[in-house]
Amino acid sequence: MKKGDHLFLVDGSGFIFRAFHALPPLTRKTDGLPIGAVSGFCNMLWKLLTDARDTSVGVTPTHFAVIFDYSSKTFRKDLYDAYKANRSAPPEELVPQFGLIRQATRASISPASRPKVSRPTISSPPTPAWRKPPVPT
Repeated sequence: MKKGDHLFLVDGSGFIFRAFHALPPLTRKTDGLPIGAVSGFCNMLWKLLTDARDTSVGVTPTHFAVIFDYSSKTFRKDLYDAYKANRSAPPEELVPQFGLIRQATRASISPASRPKVSRPTISSPPTPAWRKPPVPT
């Protein structure tokens, strides 16, 4: 990134759960796979990408990054055993949608992975893998 660039960080995990709980169940007709959260997530991300191009609201992003929680043990759990101890497992219908949402994100923005780092930890400078968002048509 260079001076004058603006990076927008998107809470991907927050978008997933918001889409899942806000929308009615939706399944793929061919095999009954739940896809409501995938659809909602993609619609929310698309709206953010298109709305962010509105220069009348002030700062517009030159780069986007979607950050997801890491689902396995992280260093925070090593430091504090009760970290996220009150969190229950995700709903059964949501679990198969996580991979599809990550694939959709990679297709629309850019792959950037930080193994074993949770969303609240992301605070280091962006990597070259974070690139300019696609231009909505």
